[in-house]
Amino acid sequence: MTLWAIVPVKPLRRGKSRLAGALTEDERAELNRLLLERTIKTLSDLKEVEQVLVVSRDSSALALARDLGARTVQEDGAPHLNTALKRATVVAQVYASRGVLVLPADLPLLSQHDILTLIEHATDPPVVVIAPDRHQKGTNALLLSPANLIEYDFGENSFKRHCERTKKAGARLEIVTLPSLGLDLDLPEDLELVRQLEALKHEI
Repeated sequence: MTLWAIVPVKPLRRGKSRLAGALTEDERAELNRLLLERTIKTLSDLKEVEQVLVVSRDSSALALARDLGARTVQEDGAPHLNTALKRATVVAQVYASRGVLVLPADLPLLSQHDILTLIEHATDPPVVVIAPDRHQKGTNALLLSPANLIEYDFGENSFKRHCERTKKAGARLEIVTLPSLGLDLDLPEDLELVRQLEALKHEI
C-alpha cells in the first residue's frame, strides 16, 4: 500500500511552549526545526510513503519542508489542527492516494520500523490504525485507509474519540502501541526521558 504522510507543524518559534522552563526560545525553535527535518527524512526514505505533505501556518517551516522535497499546505485563518488536516487530506485525495498517515513532527524516537509497522496493520481497508501516546490519551499517529474514513478529532483525549469514530464508521480498528511512537515532546519530563533513553542507547 502506498500512502501520503501528512505532518502538521506549529510555528517553529512558538511550538513547544511548555518546554519554556527547560529550553530558551531559540533552543525550542532549533529543536522544532530538527524534529521536523528528521521526521520528513524518515518518511521520505520509505518507498511505501508516496509523498510527504507538511501543513503549517509558519512560512519558515514550509520553506524547510519544500527544501527537503515535501509538498506543503499553508494554513489559513485561525489555527485549528483538525481543519488544517482536513484540507491537507483533500489535497492528498486529489492525487488518488490510497490512504493517509497523520504523523506529528514531535516524535523524537520515530523510526522507519515504526512507520512500516503502522502500514502493515493497514491491510484490507476500510481500516483505521492508531498509535496512542504513552499515557493512552492522545493520538500520536493516525492512519486512515481510505483517506476520508473518519473525521479528525485531535485534542485532549483524542485517542478515545478516534476509536469511537472508527467503530461508528464500521471500519476495522487497529491499535499499535510502541514505546518509540508513544513518546512525544510536550513537557520537560518528556525531554528528560528522551535524554535518558539516548544515553542508554549509547551505553549498549
